[in-house]
This record gives sequence, structure tokens and C-alpha cells, in this order.
Amino acid sequence: MPRRRRWVAALLTTLSAAPVLAGLTGTPAAAAPTAAVADVASDSVRTTVTLTELTPASPGPDDTITLRGTITNNGDAAITDGTVDAREAVALSSRSAMDDAVERQGFTDSSVEGEIVRGHGQDIGTIPPGLSTTFELQVPVDALSLGEDGVYQIGVTLTGQTEAERWDHIYGVGRTLLPWYQESSSTPDTRLTVLWPLISTTHLTAETGPDSEQTPAFRDDSLLQEISPGGRLDQLVSLGTSLPVTWVIDPDLLASVEAMTEGYRIDTPEGAVDGQGQDEATAFLQRLREAVSGDEVIALPFADPDIASLAHQGQEVRGALGHLRDATEMAGDTVEAVLDTDSITNVTWPVEGAVDPSIVTVGTSAGADTIIARSDSLRTPDSLDYTPSAVRALDEGISATVADARLSTLFEGDMTSAGNVSQARQELLAQTLAVAQQDAPGERNILLAPQRMPDLAQAQAMAEAISALQREGSWIGFADFSETAAATPDPAFSQEVPSAEAYPQELRDRELPTSAFQAMRQTERTLEDFTVILTQADRVETPYGNALRREMSTSWRGNAQEASVYRASVQNGLDDLRSQVHLIQKTPITLSGRSATIPVTVQNNLVQDVEGLTLRITSSRRFGLEVSEPQEISVSGGHSQSVKFSTTARASGRVTITAQLYTADNKPYGQPMEFTADVTSITSAVMMVIAGGLLLVVLAGIRMYTQRKRAARISGSDEGAPDADAEARPEPGAAPSGQEASEGTPPGEAASGDTGGTGRPPGEHDADTGGGNTGTQPGSERLDDDQ
Repeated sequence: MPRRRRWVAALLTTLSAAPVLAGLTGTPAAAAPTAAVADVASDSVRTTVTLTELTPASPGPDDTITLRGTITNNGDAAITDGTVDAREAVALSSRSAMDDAVERQGFTDSSVEGEIVRGHGQDIGTIPPGLSTTFELQVPVDALSLGEDGVYQIGVTLTGQTEAERWDHIYGVGRTLLPWYQESSSTPDTRLTVLWPLISTTHLTAETGPDSEQTPAFRDDSLLQEISPGGRLDQLVSLGTSLPVTWVIDPDLLASVEAMTEGYRIDTPEGAVDGQGQDEATAFLQRLREAVSGDEVIALPFADPDIASLAHQGQEVRGALGHLRDATEMAGDTVEAVLDTDSITNVTWPVEGAVDPSIVTVGTSAGADTIIARSDSLRTPDSLDYTPSAVRALDEGISATVADARLSTLFEGDMTSAGNVSQARQELLAQTLAVAQQDAPGERNILLAPQRMPDLAQAQAMAEAISALQREGSWIGFADFSETAAATPDPAFSQEVPSAEAYPQELRDRELPTSAFQAMRQTERTLEDFTVILTQADRVETPYGNALRREMSTSWRGNAQEASVYRASVQNGLDDLRSQVHLIQKTPITLSGRSATIPVTVQNNLVQDVEGLTLRITSSRRFGLEVSEPQEISVSGGHSQSVKFSTTARASGRVTITAQLYTADNKPYGQPMEFTADVTSITSAVMMVIAGGLLLVVLAGIRMYTQRKRAARISGSDEGAPDADAEARPEPGAAPSGQEASEGTPPGEAASGDTGGTGRPPGEHDADTGGGNTGTQPGSERLDDDQ
């Protein structure tokens, strides 16, 4: 039945039946509309009415708007005789009223939803339960009852019946916002700054190839997907090229893509494979250089460190703030080197713009003097009936550039739905018009700071809305971030930083834990102790220092397990490198004699030389086996070096000897190496020398005693003249005058070092003699006496 005929029939039926019903029930006929309104309110959520398109987004007085959308029957009964009608425009007086209109569910009454626009509806017949249908309405602007410039609610309702209820009900309503602005202004008083973030997750590992080129290694191949044509980052670059935006770039992303332009590796479960994205990386960087040319660029600290986590969890961990300073210093240089453009580096951007005193303190500790906050954190006082300019003065010369929360969160959520995209676009236009029309003092700058890493659909929706605003929003202009940040703060109020208790618990729950910063500190100490011995320290400092900064990245929020795995991989990789310089384990040795030489070997499997190491060996029996002084060593890359220590044995027995490397600052390097030494009895050669010496002493004593007795006897019994030849005549068996007692030993051999019975000269006994020596343990070294 046509719409008009059905409506007339229903009216006649109601009018004819009302007196009868009133007489039967005793209830006045005027009570019937009240019941009908209640039925309408309860039935209006039976379907979902979604407006997927409104064009033009900001119409003129002579335009005809097109409303397209879908209707889905959520009930369990078919809706029959369905008709879709537009509703007249309803003026919205404030931004809060706009929020209410968008969020309201169900149909209320015509005073809130507007009257039906007659003559421009569409019959859609029957909608079975669980199914959807589409509609398209053409409505002249002059039929919408628009008044003065401002923001209006435009609604669409579905009217129909069911088999059980054969009279008209409103079964669904959809709404959107319509900016109505006919005033022409060449110089708008309100300007909008849009941040366009180019940020990704952590892709590079700390590891590099063992070759001299230091081939970088990637965690996976996801970055190639993002920068390839059609990928998320590729689309962000393409979309941002034609938009009036300020780019916000993580320098780590640039460094990672640049690393892909040469040879690189990708870690896979099956092992490392060669990367194949050199051409895509080169093309992406070229497109990006062209896109940012002439635009303003904000360079975040390298790897986009999580300022809030650092302030709440890591501030007390030694060295953590130093990483933030390093990351800030690297930012500008990296952007300039890769993109050949200057950048703003004095900006810090906490997660979702949420701040408290500690975040402000830490965020500005590395040279930043501007914080990007958000208005749901730095709230506008209730007494202020307009949206203030973005810049707010904080304490001690620090300013906050406060993003508008309504605008900044418009493009979150599911933007694959055409209805959500259309709604976000209309809200952006309407919200900016509402701000522009507020009665505020002087010019204002407002800021839109979206989520850090919008997905592809979100980026496209955001670009579409900004393009529509740029094309149709004559009430607002666009400004770079530096202009907005330099604006004069509104003198109408002072801004206080929220307390720590006001920080959102949901954000705090996603922070990096204190243990993460402690693990970073441990890795940092390991790195410091390692690089002091390297002759080319930058080959290790650069990749591992950058990896430490990546461990603080904001992108780890919500990925605690992956963050932990990454930290462990950095520490393990560094430990593996350090272990390439080590002591070669010695087998047990045997020391035969009072002294010997012990060789200890240092192996360097790195591709670079090491120096500044000192090797010390100590004995567990300090007074049983003395060891010579420590020795400084340097070892060429890929080589080993043996260091010889002299020992002196004072007692026999088993001794544990410990060898340990130390750095120049007297810190132990690597694990100590222990081995045992068996000090055996003194050798027969040494015993013969000792016995010969004792015999000479005894013989000399006997001779002196004999001579004295003879002299005494002669002087006591013979009073005659002394024998003139007595002094000159030698005693029987005595050596001639001027000759040593051991006449059979050639001069110089009695003081010579004992060869230990080997026939080899001193100094050669430090060589291994193998396992053929008797009296030694199997597989041990025998080190004979050096004296």
C-alpha cells in the first residue's frame, strides 16, 4: 500500500475507534498518544540505521543533500511496509549537545529528532529478520528548516509494521551532524594543527653479521610489508603528501628503513635469511623525502621512548634518564641525515597526552620544553564556556600544547565501516565549526593529535576527513605545529598539572615494569665493560646502544611478553660477543722442581683487535707456590696469544691455580679459568748440587781444624827454628794455592742452571712434554724445573 494511503487509512481507523474505545473502557481518548509514544521509544532500537554518506558534507543553500545508508533488522520478525524518511534539522547549541546527539540510542520525540521531511522518503518494502537493505534519499537543503549558521543534527528514521503489529512504528533512527556555514571569511580566527605520525614498532635487533660490513638483522619481515606499495606506512606517506599536516617521525623508523637499502638479514625460526626489500626501502625513503619537503617535521627521541613508563617505573634506575638524553640528541641528526631536512627536537609526547608532575619532569629533562598533552588530561575549567587555545603555560618556562580530545580520538576504533568513516568526517567538520563560532577572546589555535600508529583504515578515514575540512571548511585555517606552540596562552586561566593519582589506571597498567629498566641497566653495564677492550668500539656501541633505546619504546605497550623476549635477546647477544674473548681451559699440570713456567692462552674470536686487558694468575696456596706479576695483553682479531708466568715452589702437593682477565679499570672480564698443579719432590740433579755444596763445607771445616792442631803442636813441642817450607808445602790431598777445591769441575759449570736431566738449556722447560712423563696425571702437562 502506498505510504500516503496507508497513513490516511490508519488515521481514519483511529478516529472512528476512539469514541467506542473510550466508552468501553471509561478512559479518555486523549490517553492513546501517550501509549503510542512509549511504543515508539521501545521499538526504535529494533533495527540499526547507519548513515554511510552525506554529500555535500557542508552544503550551500541551493544544494540537495544525498543521504545514503543501510538498515539491519535486529529483531526476530520481518518488518513490512518499511519507509525511510529524513528528519528536519535540529540546532545543537554546544559541543556537549553534539556529543549527546551522536551517542543517543533510540527515538525520543519530534522535538528532539525533528519533524519528518514530507515528500522525500523512500519505500523499502519488507526486511526479513537478520538481513539488511540500503537506502538513498535526495533532500533539498531548503526542506531541512536550517536557520542561522551552526551545527545541526540530521536524522533518518525507519517506519514500518510487523505481522503481529499491523500499525506504523518507528523501528530505527540514525543521526549525523551537518555543519551549516554561509558566512564568507577570508581570514578565519581559528586555526587547526594536525599531527601526522609516522611511527612503527621495533624491527631491528642488536645483532650484526660477523663480517666487516656489519650486516643488520631484523626481527621479522613486517617492515617490508608496511613500506611496500599499499602498506600502512606507504599509505601514510602518500596520504600525508597532499594534506596540511605536521609530520611526527620516529628516527628509529628512518634508521631501520635505511638499513634495508643495503644487505640485511631476517631472523626466522629456521635461521637467518637474506632480506629482499632493498628496492622497496629505497623507493619509500625517496617518496618520504618528497612528501616532507617544505613541511614541518617533529623528530621524536630515537625509538620513541615511553616517557610515562620512564617517569613512573624507571626514574630511580641508574642510567635510565641517560638513554632518554641520548635518544633526544640522536633525533635531529638522524632525520637530517636520512631525509635531508631540519626537524623540531624540543618536543615530548607522552602516551595519549596524559601527564602528571613526574611525566612533565622526566619529559623535559633531556632538553624538551614543549609537551604534547591532551585536553582530557589537562582539563579546561568548568567555568570556561569556550575551547581555549592549545598552548598552556606550565611552571618554570615549560609549556604544554594541548590536543583537543574530541578531535584527536575521532578516528580510533573500527574505520573499515563506511558509516564510522562518514560519522568521523562529519564530526570533524561540525566540531571545528562549533569551536570557530564560540565567543572567545582573540585568535585561537587548536591541535589534533591522533593515535601514534593508526592502522591503514584509520589513516584513510583521517585523510578523507581532513581533505573535506580543507575543501569545505571555510570557517577554519591550518597552521604548523611551531605556530600553534608559539601562540600566547589564554590569560583567562592558569593551568595546573594533574596529580599522580589522577593519571589513568588503564594507562599505568600497560607501562613497562621497573624490572625492565633494571634489565636495561644490566645490559648497559655489560656493554660498558666490553667496549673498553675493543679497538673499534663503535662496531658494538652503535647497534647495542640503539637496541637499549629500543627497549624503552612506547610500541611495547600491550606487548609485555614480546618486550621481555627482546630485552633477553639483546643481553644474550652481548654475552655471546663477550665470550668470544676468553681463556682456553688448561688441563691439570705437574710442576717438577722449585720453579717452572706456566703458559696461559687467551683466544680472540672477534673480527677486531682487543687491548687493555690484564691477565692474572693466583695460587690457592700462596706460600706453597708463588706466581709472577700480572701481564698486560693485546690479541689480534681471530687469533690467540699465550702468556707465560714463572712460578716458584716451596712445598710439594696439589695447588689450584686461577687465571682471570681484568679490564683497565680493574673489573673482572669473563669467567675465571681454574686448573690444578701437582708440585712434586725436588729433582735428583738439584739434590746432587745441594749435597756437593754441603760436602765442600764439611771438607773445608776439617782442613781448618787439622791445620790449627798442627800449628799448635809445632809451636808447643819444637822450640827450634820453624820449617821455612811448612807454609809453602801443601797438605796431602790439598789443592794447590789459587785453585778451587773441586779441581775436576771446569770453571763456570758449577754455577750453571740444572737442566733437569733433559739435556736442554734453561728457558725451554715451559713447553708441554706430553703424557709420556711418569708420575703425572693422564692428560696433564709436566713442567720441569727452570733453575
